[in-house]
Amino acid sequence: MGARPRVHVCFPPPGGVREEILAMPWDATLAEVSDTPRSQVLSDVRGCDAVITRLTDRVDAELLDAAGPGLRVVANYAVGFDNVDLDAVRERGVTVTNTPGILDGATADLSLALILAAARRVVEGDRFVRAGKPWRWSPTFFVGLDLSAGATLGIVGLGRIGLAVARRALAFDMRVIATPTRSHAEQAADLGIELMELDDLLRASDVVSLHCPLDASTHHLIGARELGLIGPHGILVNTSRGPVVDETALVDALTSGRLGAAGLDVFEHEPKVSPGLLELENVVLVPHIGSAADTTRTAMARLAFRNVAAVLDGRPPLTPVPLG
Repeated sequence: MGARPRVHVCFPPPGGVREEILAMPWDATLAEVSDTPRSQVLSDVRGCDAVITRLTDRVDAELLDAAGPGLRVVANYAVGFDNVDLDAVRERGVTVTNTPGILDGATADLSLALILAAARRVVEGDRFVRAGKPWRWSPTFFVGLDLSAGATLGIVGLGRIGLAVARRALAFDMRVIATPTRSHAEQAADLGIELMELDDLLRASDVVSLHCPLDASTHHLIGARELGLIGPHGILVNTSRGPVVDETALVDALTSGRLGAAGLDVFEHEPKVSPGLLELENVVLVPHIGSAADTTRTAMARLAFRNVAAVLDGRPPLTPVPLG
């Protein structure tokens, strides 16, 4: 018999996945904390056949070389894979997998929560009450955007998560529009979603929700010009990736009144947040918790584990990332 495959998990797996991994015929090591320093990660992956990474782990030439020539698969514990240098893994013949289809509902739920919170000024109102300020009901007190009175939601990136958000918004009687899509055009038509180019969508939307992947074409996709198209009464929600939005331009637009409000789950320089955002009342901020639902996070970890098991067993991975 050959040596047992060496597998390292870069985070503490949730639920019963830890026990499932340790029960496999592998030499498995699991990080005990989620904020392991980079130097320790590079040490932990040495000699590995497989590594299960988080979206905060840079899977680059440095990590791949630290693992060594025996590395066969990197299973990314996320649906996005902008943390992976695809050229580097392709050159080394390493398989990469992700976790699509599992976190759609959880992320869509949070997207709608941010839309509702920003539109109805929920967090602003919570801070107001907690501060003990005097108040009395009046017709104009804390008035926000009435979503069910014909408000338009513009979805940028009508993939699985974007469609899940669309279905939720339609239940609130919102009009839904989206940027063009090849893979989900039929579903968009079935739901009555009108497809239009980005500039037209931004002008037509009361709320814009971002669900596009981060790559060279979407970096700073939403900048000062685009925020101006949304307008002073519009709301921007981002649960995709922080660098899709020019955060400096966003702070300026929110501060100057050129944009009405924002709801953000992701930030351009995570975990750092632009100080300007922290000072604003018209923005809702949460710490990248789009998939942070117990069942979802466990299912993501289990899929990553099963992808590793498949590759080490000589079978095709369940959810490979296309490397071109």
